[in-house]
Amino acid sequence: MNILILGGGGREHSLAWAVKQNPKCDRLIVAPGNAGLTSIAECAAFDIEDPSAVVEFAVAQSIDFVIVGPEAPLAAGVADALRAADILTFGPSAAAARLEASKAFTKEICDAAGAPTAGYARFTDAAAATAYIEDQGAPIVIKADGLAAGKGVVVAMTEDEAITAVQDMLGGAFGEAGAEVVIEEFMDGEEASFFVLCDGTDVLPIGTAQDHKRAYDGDAGPNTGGMGAYSPAPVLTDASAARALSEIIQPCVDEMARRGTPYQGVLYAGLMIKDGQPRLVEYNVRFGDPECQVLMMRLGAQALDLMHACAEGRLAGRPVHWAEDHAITIVMATDGYPGSYEKGSAIRGLDELPEDSKAMTFHAGTALKDGQIVATGGRVLNVTARAETLSEARDKAYEMTRQIDWPEGFYRKDIGWRALGD
Repeated sequence: MNILILGGGGREHSLAWAVKQNPKCDRLIVAPGNAGLTSIAECAAFDIEDPSAVVEFAVAQSIDFVIVGPEAPLAAGVADALRAADILTFGPSAAAARLEASKAFTKEICDAAGAPTAGYARFTDAAAATAYIEDQGAPIVIKADGLAAGKGVVVAMTEDEAITAVQDMLGGAFGEAGAEVVIEEFMDGEEASFFVLCDGTDVLPIGTAQDHKRAYDGDAGPNTGGMGAYSPAPVLTDASAARALSEIIQPCVDEMARRGTPYQGVLYAGLMIKDGQPRLVEYNVRFGDPECQVLMMRLGAQALDLMHACAEGRLAGRPVHWAEDHAITIVMATDGYPGSYEKGSAIRGLDELPEDSKAMTFHAGTALKDGQIVATGGRVLNVTARAETLSEARDKAYEMTRQIDWPEGFYRKDIGWRALGD
């Protein structure tokens, strides 16, 4: 197959790494890609959020299968346009992608499906939202309704913080994404990520993970897109995962089909677990980042077969072959992230790191300039390792991280602490 992956971050590098291992992959193109991807795939430059541009490229390059990485192209209708052109595609329609593109829509689906989630209210008026916050008290969660690049959620520990978040969002801080806010009950418990594939009808669990959102050790500092992750997530036991599947995910998938917008692709359920009972925090309509990196490290070449079967509606009875192992990824970010940061700093030592089925450094925000790898984003590298135990995987990943010569970067030193108890 000729395969096209849309996206240019660590998620897409790990997807490409897994896909490339499968002998069914004849040619692999990633758009726009990054410096790390050039060793395993062709990189192409065009607007991946423009449905017509994506279709034109796919037709010109005789692409057989497209894997859509980020949420923005999905919300823009790229998967719809590709399917209309008879190009097999992994990723939901724009209508189904509203499960991530609109927090309010997700709440509607949960209400209709009877799926347990946080209590909530929706507002477009700051005064009404403020009155609601003062009535409910804190802690409380404020969410921009639309896509805000992972930054549109504030877990406010005080009423003042919550009111400021509402004023920022409704005041235009996130553009159209913040034109409406969803204010949610604060849910106590431990958060984890549950990933399933859906082909419109059938649902296939493909793994669990847990990430670290705060920027600094000890879960201190501002929220980020994720500073590290590990898989599997011990808090998602077989029993709690089964409950999440039967009480949350399958009923929501059934409701989407009932509405005439069947869901096809990966569905990422962010769950809050307390006393074994899961409740939905949010849905994402793509692989998480950096959770994808640890999932791909564990799935390997079969990831392509699973995604292809999903796109063709062949998930029923499909097995997932798991090794009894663990994977962990450490995010290296540019100093200043998630606030303002400088671009262009040089990264050295990457050529000396191991690259095999149990150790990879996935690039998230890099470019090649004058023969040298430079940082072009906030989250820049995902140092990933796999081993028989999580402790061994963690030690291996941190050993690799310490070999990277990048004075302008930083990383958390405690990824995996919840599972390892240290």
